[in-house]
Amino acid sequence: MGDMDPHIFAVAEEAYKQMARDERNQSIIVSGESGAGKTVSAKYAMRFFATVGGSANDTNVEEKVLASSPIMEAIGNAKTTRNDNSSRFGKYIQIGFNRHYHIIGANMRTYLLEKSRVVFQAEDERNYHIFYQLCASASLPEFKDLALSNADDFTYTSLGENIFIEGVNDAEDFEKTREAFTLLSVKDSNQSSIFKIIASILHLGNVEICAERDGESCHISRDDPHLKHFCRLLGVELQQMEHWLCHRKLATASETYVKNMSSKQAANARDALAKHIYARLFDWIVEHVNMALQTSFKQHSFIGVLDIYGFETFEINSFEQFCINYANEKLQQQFNSHVFKLEQEEYMKEQIPWTLIDFYDNQPCIDLIEARLGILDLLDEECKVPKGTDQNWAQKLYGQHSSSAHFQKPRMSNTSFIIIHFADKVEYQCEGFLEKNRDTVYEEQINILKASKFQLVADLFQEKQDGSSSSSSTSTKSARFPTKTTGRPWDTRLAFRSSLHLLMETLNATTPHYVRCIKPNDDKEAFSFDSRRAVQQLRACGVLETIRISAAGYPSRWTYPDFFNRYRVLMKKSDMTIADKKLVCKNLLETLIKDPDKFQFGKTKIFFRAGQVAYLEKLRADKFRSACIKIQKTVRGWLQRVRYRKIRTATVTLQRYVRGYLARRYVEHLRLTHAAIICQKQYRMVRDRRAYLRVRQAVIIIQAYTKGMFTRRIYWEFLLHHKAMIIQKTVRGWLERKKFRRARNAAIIIQCAYRRMCAKRQLKQLKIEARSAEHLKKLNTGMENKIVQLQRKMDDQSKEYKAQNEQLSVANTSLSTELTKTQKELEQLRSRQGDGSQITSLQEELEKLREELQEAYAQRKRLEEEHSSEKQGLKQVSRGKKGHLFNNPVFQNYINRVLPREVSLQTELDAERQRYQNLLKEFSRLEQRYDNLQEEVALLDLHSLTSCSFPLQEMGVEKAAMDISLFMKLQKRVRELEQERKRLQISLDKMEELAKHKYKLDTGSLSLQRQELESENKKLKNDLNELRKMIADRASQNSSSNELQDSYNILLSQLKAANEELEARKEEVLILRAQIVSNAQQIEKTEHIVSTQDWGYLNEDGELGLAYQGLKQVARLLEAQLQSQSRQHKDELEALHTQIELLKDDIEKKQEMLNYTMSLSPEAQVEYSVQQEITRLTNDNLVRYCTFSILLCFVFVFSCMQDLKELVEKLEKNERKLKKQLRIYMKKVQELERNKQKPQAKPELSRQVTVQRKEKDFEGMLEYYKEDEALLVKSLITDMKPSAVSATVPCLPAYILFMCIRHADYIDADQKVEALLTTTINAIKKVLKKNNDDFEMTSFWLANTSRLLHCLKQYSGDEVFMTQNTAKQNEHCLKNFDLAEYRQVLSDLSIQIYQQLIKVAEGIMQPMIVSAMLESESIPSLAGVKPMGYRNRSSSMDNDGSGPSSYTLQALIRQLGQFHSIMGEHGLDPEIVGQVFRQLFHCINAITLNHLLLCKDVCSWSTGMQLRYNISQMEEWLRGNNLYQSKAAATLEPIIQAAQLLQIKKKTSQDAEAICSLCTALTTHQIVKILNLYTPLNEFEERVTVSFIRNIQNRLQERNDPQQLLVDTKHVFPVLFPYTPSALSLETIHIPASLGLDFLVRV
Repeated sequence: MGDMDPHIFAVAEEAYKQMARDERNQSIIVSGESGAGKTVSAKYAMRFFATVGGSANDTNVEEKVLASSPIMEAIGNAKTTRNDNSSRFGKYIQIGFNRHYHIIGANMRTYLLEKSRVVFQAEDERNYHIFYQLCASASLPEFKDLALSNADDFTYTSLGENIFIEGVNDAEDFEKTREAFTLLSVKDSNQSSIFKIIASILHLGNVEICAERDGESCHISRDDPHLKHFCRLLGVELQQMEHWLCHRKLATASETYVKNMSSKQAANARDALAKHIYARLFDWIVEHVNMALQTSFKQHSFIGVLDIYGFETFEINSFEQFCINYANEKLQQQFNSHVFKLEQEEYMKEQIPWTLIDFYDNQPCIDLIEARLGILDLLDEECKVPKGTDQNWAQKLYGQHSSSAHFQKPRMSNTSFIIIHFADKVEYQCEGFLEKNRDTVYEEQINILKASKFQLVADLFQEKQDGSSSSSSTSTKSARFPTKTTGRPWDTRLAFRSSLHLLMETLNATTPHYVRCIKPNDDKEAFSFDSRRAVQQLRACGVLETIRISAAGYPSRWTYPDFFNRYRVLMKKSDMTIADKKLVCKNLLETLIKDPDKFQFGKTKIFFRAGQVAYLEKLRADKFRSACIKIQKTVRGWLQRVRYRKIRTATVTLQRYVRGYLARRYVEHLRLTHAAIICQKQYRMVRDRRAYLRVRQAVIIIQAYTKGMFTRRIYWEFLLHHKAMIIQKTVRGWLERKKFRRARNAAIIIQCAYRRMCAKRQLKQLKIEARSAEHLKKLNTGMENKIVQLQRKMDDQSKEYKAQNEQLSVANTSLSTELTKTQKELEQLRSRQGDGSQITSLQEELEKLREELQEAYAQRKRLEEEHSSEKQGLKQVSRGKKGHLFNNPVFQNYINRVLPREVSLQTELDAERQRYQNLLKEFSRLEQRYDNLQEEVALLDLHSLTSCSFPLQEMGVEKAAMDISLFMKLQKRVRELEQERKRLQISLDKMEELAKHKYKLDTGSLSLQRQELESENKKLKNDLNELRKMIADRASQNSSSNELQDSYNILLSQLKAANEELEARKEEVLILRAQIVSNAQQIEKTEHIVSTQDWGYLNEDGELGLAYQGLKQVARLLEAQLQSQSRQHKDELEALHTQIELLKDDIEKKQEMLNYTMSLSPEAQVEYSVQQEITRLTNDNLVRYCTFSILLCFVFVFSCMQDLKELVEKLEKNERKLKKQLRIYMKKVQELERNKQKPQAKPELSRQVTVQRKEKDFEGMLEYYKEDEALLVKSLITDMKPSAVSATVPCLPAYILFMCIRHADYIDADQKVEALLTTTINAIKKVLKKNNDDFEMTSFWLANTSRLLHCLKQYSGDEVFMTQNTAKQNEHCLKNFDLAEYRQVLSDLSIQIYQQLIKVAEGIMQPMIVSAMLESESIPSLAGVKPMGYRNRSSSMDNDGSGPSSYTLQALIRQLGQFHSIMGEHGLDPEIVGQVFRQLFHCINAITLNHLLLCKDVCSWSTGMQLRYNISQMEEWLRGNNLYQSKAAATLEPIIQAAQLLQIKKKTSQDAEAICSLCTALTTHQIVKILNLYTPLNEFEERVTVSFIRNIQNRLQERNDPQQLLVDTKHVFPVLFPYTPSALSLETIHIPASLGLDFLVRV
């Protein structure tokens, strides 16, 4: 076995042979990095020794040696980030042999147990295996009294957040550990005590230490169950342990006194006690294992197996890693000394020519650690100082060793140092070095354990007389005063150093054998080899140096006798007679190996270069092979000749007998054959005749029936055809007559309606003209010029009134002068009386107004044309500049350089975000599991508590006091609410009085405006707005060509211009009416001023009255003109509406044509376009007729819209009244409930005197008492229903919680803030856990959680988040606390809720996707187009859709719309909504494409057509809901390309090129799979040929597509929550009374 490749058994065999041959002790040193397999290699070496050197008697020592491994692994091994079974201590096992080299016993020495792992584990690490094994077996009957449960429930086993190891069963390993204890003669009582001590350590870690208010002392609850279990399991006094866990004794020279410890000091003391107990237990187990392995026989020799920790380097390296790497330095030095020095010394001893080779020596690094004033000496010196700290020790190291080549100081730290070891640089953190070196444990706690009533516990802590080889030692903490200690306060380092020196002396006294374990990779993956990592380890452990020396030297060697005995078969017979064997060997080598440099002759050995021994072995094997062949040839020839003689004799005898038997059998065969032929002839004749007659009769009967059936069928077909023709003739005639009557009646009705409308319009116009003509005839002659002059004067007065409103006296004087001028003008106009002059002047004025209006229209059109031309010119210039910019090579290079970098950074960011969110998902899963286990434990505790009864008398006084205080608060709150109600009632009354006063002071102009708005705006403006919305909605639903879009824009612009002109005319009329009324009021005022004589003079012939009547007539004329213009606008609107309807129909038809033509081949597209052109030309007359009929129908429908609107307004009024009544009833119900709650208080306390508060302005804060926190969380989170706040502000719970947090921040209550946020987060998690399949509840809490996160950011005070705040919002920022950590927790919670939302939505949609996208027939024309061999499905392909899984596309779209509406109602951010639908559309795409790839029957042309139509409907839904820009449509690109692939032509190479350029989102495997599954529609369509598919594959070889065929349906896009501040001010938020938050006080 020693000649084999390197193997652990070969090394063990070599050590065993050398021990037996050389009579010298051996050692096997197993080394390597952590996780390289040292422990397993040591176990295999021990297994080899137990097998080869088994004991001569029945003591089974070898089984005991092997049984020690499970025990030591259970109590000394643990899971780390690099190894699932890492040894956290070093051990050296000496296996003793007698003179016959049989195992007689063994001894074990251990080094430096990592005690800190008992109380602390890093992330993804575990404690020692024995803790988890014991927890896994806690359900066994014998362990019930240990009070153990799952490992997650204990602090010391759950710090690493991962209590399981893949592929390891802790319960089974525990059974192996118990069997090993039994095999090593450990009594059951001792085993039970060991398990109790281990369980007590777990309970000690769960003891809760509560800090006092002063912060300098602490206490432990007497009802702490874990402390009770700890004291019961160890048999110690509960009160003493409770006292000394929170106190310590300080002894001075004069007195001893007890000092309180803070909670942190007590926790450290508790952890130190746990480490000390475990270390003592570890030493006791090792001692008893050695006792079981000891023997009374004398030991002749031994083989030592050293399994010590490998070189370690972590992110945080402390005292344990320093000692481990120090030991590895010593072992590396011993390896260098043994291998390199001894190899070259042997060359010198044999006197062969050799030049010494330098090798790496790590003695300077060892001197840095252990020399005088080295690192360890400085550590001892600092430990002796009473106030020594890690920082002071670090400064001493920097000052002493800064010049050393193996020591470095980090740049960014003053509390760490770097040592350059033989393997790598390691940075050590100084924190904890002094404490771990002192190994502090308080003596009072040890004394309590010494007094235990269990003997094993008391024996563990008894002082030992002799020093132990174990690494654990105890000491008390060195404080300001001298204290009693159980040993030296820094003997951890001394014990380790002395044991290490003893180990090196043992190794140097033995013959070492080295096993270098190489770690293949750092990821703990199977069948993965990292060559660079392996070379680094080989270089670090000196293997490459050894290979270099071996390659330069002579790795193979033979002694002269051994060489002669092995290779004498190659010698000649004459050489064998020479007595000098050395001379014979020289002659043989000179003959066989021509190159003299390949070997060297020493004094006692022959040295060979690499490969020469293999060459000699080949020659020796060839010699043996030729000799064997010659021997085999001779022996085989003789054996074959003997065998041939025997076979020949037997063959002749057999042939004689066989030939006689064959002759007799042949004669019998001839006789029987002749008889059988005669019988067969007769039988076959009879059988064939009967069969012929039977067939003939059957054929005659079948022919008769068949001929009759065909004749009758032809007759019935002819008869049915004749009857069908008669029925069709009758029905077609009836249908044509019915159609004609219906068209004629509709035309008559439309004509009547239209004629009636025209007649009414004409009648109304004639009435207006007649009325105006009659009044004009009654007017006196000569009033036209007077009316014009009065109108001009009133215009001047209105201008002066607006300009000089403050100077009233000046205005009165100007008015009097104007009145005198008016009087003179009236006298002048009396002589100018004419009959028809007034009418002609009015007509001329109307013509002027019309011309001005036409000029305004022309000017507006000209300005619009100039604007459009300038806009087009700017677009062309911008396009030219843009093209010039893109053609610039500098800009091209910049784009080519920057864009890939941005894409790579974005992908890395998305990958990192997705990795973080996956970790959050895993964390939420583990947290969910932890909550489930915690609920089970709580249920068990509740069950145990319900069986107990507590005295109620002790609680009576306290409860009564609490009720009194609560009653006082409630009564005070009721009075405050009553005052608030009164104040609001008074303010409401004042507002009503002000409103009434303002209403009384309104002038006539306001009444005119109100009447105008009610009469005209409600009828015209609302109708125009509704029509505009209808036009815009219908136009947005249709995607047409540019010409249709331009025409639609022109129509909208004309409509807007007409509306603006109408509004301007209305404003002019209103201003004119207001001026008339104001002038009339001023005239009335002046009438009181002027005397009666003046009035009689001015109005002696009624001229002013006539002038006023004339002005009224002018106003009526203007009003009539306004009505005529409004009618014209209505007519224009009707014409525009008809044009829009025509355009809409045309757009829909062209959209359908476009969708259909896109799915056809190029040849079919040409044919289809020609057919459509022909049909368009033939149906042109029908379109014109339909346009005219639609126009007439629209006139009739528009007249009915006003009645419908009035009906709707009445219904709305009734609804408002009912809502008001409902609110009144709700208030009455709430008052009744409050009245019912008030009498519950004590009657003697019903009248209390309270101090009234002054009302203050609400600052957006809500105050609550600490005891109301649970009620607040219950009302806002636990019992909250989304429907309860649907009519309020979105995300109202989030705003209320933040206002409570603001008040806690305002009063600087950090515990209140922390408690509220923690309780809120836990409550949200519980609600989501309870409603884990409710989409509405999940969406509601996602919106509220994200809004609370945004509020914490918006009001955090950071300038980054305050850019969009108002001044009032900046005043509301938090003042005292920075809640950045809680923002991160809320962000993680939002991500978890988002993932749950996606999971719920996908679970609802998943059964609908395949049926809706692939199996539902949205296009009826394709219902009959099925591929050949199509298999109907009973569940999803039924036409009636009655099956449970038959979902249509509309059902899927309705479900998506329901999701969108729910998230919109809850106020979820639009960016998050877009990300949700992006994920849902990815799920739709993945499931649809996977089903398409897995089902052959689906891959056809009709399916592609149907699928493309369904996808277009989905895209249209995205556009309609403003989600098209959310990247949701991009996720449908693979299925769109798959549908196009099914529809495209698949024959020529041009088709293959088109497929390759089209299907960019599909992988090569997916394209080939779809082509292979493609099924023709009928027998005329060909399948896709194999050559075409190969052509596709050859063209797509350059793609680097993934090898997977199906799309990952579980892929989740990384979610991003963008910051969206709220524009809502906190002081404006109203809390409805239905929430029951009356205990919140507005501050």
